[in-house]
Amino acid sequence: MKPLLLSLVIVFFTIQMAIAQTPDYPEFETFTMTRAAQGTTTKPDTLPYRLLKPVDYDPAKKHPLVVFFHGAGERGTDNKLPLTHIAPLFLKPENRNNFPCFVLVPQCPKNVKWVDTDWKLEQHTQPEKISVPMEMAMQLIENLQKEYAIDAKRIYATGLSMGGFATWDIVARFPKKFACAVPVCGGADEKTAKKIKDLPIWAFHGALDKVVLPSRSRNMVKALQEAGGKPKYTEYSDVHHDSWKRAYATPDLLKWMFEQKRIK
Repeated sequence: MKPLLLSLVIVFFTIQMAIAQTPDYPEFETFTMTRAAQGTTTKPDTLPYRLLKPVDYDPAKKHPLVVFFHGAGERGTDNKLPLTHIAPLFLKPENRNNFPCFVLVPQCPKNVKWVDTDWKLEQHTQPEKISVPMEMAMQLIENLQKEYAIDAKRIYATGLSMGGFATWDIVARFPKKFACAVPVCGGADEKTAKKIKDLPIWAFHGALDKVVLPSRSRNMVKALQEAGGKPKYTEYSDVHHDSWKRAYATPDLLKWMFEQKRIK
């Protein structure tokens, strides 16, 4: 077998094994959003997603919405892998009881990025046009707001790695939509800092990260501070790229998140 073909086979079976080993987390209901073909393509766009509803959901009472953007390794159509790093956090009994909320987990297609940029760069310019998956995620948020009793002043964005870039990007494009942002090992265009200087932000990164340079978070935090913002930043001196493990285990993270409320 040729080396390239062998590598592709190994990658395929590695992904299949990861999917098989990932719990299904049935509490997160399974859905797929489809929209008509756009532009020159004749193929409709689809966005698989999972949705967790508050325990004993009462449509007479509004609840917050947490939007989670997964990393590059969870791309695809299985609608399962994206739950890997976030479902355990929100399914903990104490979190289900203390922080009742909706949790939306859309899945980005393979070979596509939430934000069209190279993650290894020291900096990037925010793409002029929003990516198709991100645009659909925003439309999905709007759809859910029409279907469920979601508190429009308490919509939170978080994500890791590729999803960390997505978190920075989406709040900069729609600064009045979100009440706070928690980007983990991501990066952003520092020129967008002025748009989100008043947004509560808690960023995380590992100092030993070689996949997404820690300077990406450091520089964005500095830009926010210079713009008059007061972001929170946690950097782990002994952590590589998987800083989400420590970040999402931070005891006060959810308490801080759910205290945030959009004023305007």
